[in-house]
Amino acid sequence: MYPYQYDPRFQNLFPPGGGQGFPSFPPGGGGQGFPPPPPGGGGQGFPPPPPGGGGQGFPPQGGAQPPSSPPPGFIPAPKLGSGGPSLYAVDPGAISGCLYRYTYIWPRNGRPYWFYPTFVGRRSVAGYRWTGSFWVYAGVDVNQIREFQCV
Repeated sequence: MYPYQYDPRFQNLFPPGGGQGFPSFPPGGGGQGFPPPPPGGGGQGFPPPPPGGGGQGFPPQGGAQPPSSPPPGFIPAPKLGSGGPSLYAVDPGAISGCLYRYTYIWPRNGRPYWFYPTFVGRRSVAGYRWTGSFWVYAGVDVNQIREFQCV
């Protein structure tokens, strides 16, 4: 059935019910033969979040909070009109005027969405994206934005 030969020398490496190096899960231990996580560690095999950063999907610690209300109930009309592809990239300096304002984003690919930018870098924008029910922290490359409009 398998393309390799059985070697009886290895039959005691992983005995049933645990064994050397593979004890059952002890209270307070790391389980599966691993030591407990170090103090201040992320636990569950994950490192702690970077200093000043909240980790994937979470805002930076001490950073801007999401808006306290949903975005406006209307959808702004795109200014490019045709809805076709644009030859120009979005300038980070232009979108920085939308910091802490409700902004509607038309991406190059995908569906448009409401965004609340809280940070503008040289090539990216970070902030909160509206899911239709709540705000989630997200980032987007400015090259992926076809058009935007802040209200």
